Amino acid sequence: MLSKDLINVLKKQHYGLAGKHSGVQVCRWNKKSLVDEGACYKQKFYGIESHRCCQMSPTVGFCQNRCLHCWRAIELTIDDKMDKDKVDDPETIIKECITAQQKLITGFNGNKKVNKKKFQEAQTPMHFAISLTGEPTLYPKLPELVTNLRQQGKTTFIVTNGLNPEMITKLIEKDSLPTQLYISMNSPDETSFIKWHRSTTKDAWRAFNQTLNIFKNIKTRKVVRMTLVKGENNNMLDKYIEKYVDLIKKANPDFIEVKGFMSVGFSRDRKGMGYETMPTHPEIKEFAKKLAKKLDYKQLDEHVFSRVILLGKDKNSMKIQKTEI
Repeated sequence: MLSKDLINVLKKQHYGLAGKHSGVQVCRWNKKSLVDEGACYKQKFYGIESHRCCQMSPTVGFCQNRCLHCWRAIELTIDDKMDKDKVDDPETIIKECITAQQKLITGFNGNKKVNKKKFQEAQTPMHFAISLTGEPTLYPKLPELVTNLRQQGKTTFIVTNGLNPEMITKLIEKDSLPTQLYISMNSPDETSFIKWHRSTTKDAWRAFNQTLNIFKNIKTRKVVRMTLVKGENNNMLDKYIEKYVDLIKKANPDFIEVKGFMSVGFSRDRKGMGYETMPTHPEIKEFAKKLAKKLDYKQLDEHVFSRVILLGKDKNSMKIQKTEI
């Protein structure tokens, strides 16, 4: 299902391929955790153990958007839809993703600095971050995937671009919501949304707002994720604050992650997305402060290295409880 060109790029980027359209990638924090040199913000904020996290996607090469800030190989996108009769089943995806991740970290077994207990635990990932690349809601069997992972006692995070409200509705109807559901919010209005996301979906702004309306009443942990950029594609101007506030109120998330754009991967080759467009942590913090002031939120935490601020209403609700799996 994946093209030879895309497969070659993925291998160069150290992806582990799983089945016909899925993949994993071991992030820097997984590796750092294995040698006790730190953990990612998901561990700091929510209690997810970095060394037991499987960063994966069931939709490698499939997305409706061609976002300016995306560091993936969006120029090699396959399609904006998937054929239900041709996709892998959830059991195959889970099994092959775990096997692929085990292969990717096997070299750590010979590293004298590795924490042996963590290395053994890492062989059985207990968290699936379904957000690596592509748009996960395009996978037709997403409800079954989440249910299967839940039955195995694993937590799940899904990050969506919000352009497939039908799948969000299906997750609700099938009682298959993930442990935590994210929606990306990078544009304050329709004009900038079209410019920023370059979507193939007709009426993408309408679909995005439809998902926000659904989001409000979803019975699971909900997060709005914002990626801030400076320069000619600046989406963190003061004049946008009120517009973002209106959108956030519509979604009513438990948390807001305000992150800085990183000029890495394929994003570096796009016009107006160089290193100078990366906001500093103090700039991100100041923007988050202005946003929180207009909402009933406050800063709960931050991860300076990752340039991310966590806003929310209640610090006691940050850590995921077993009852939420």
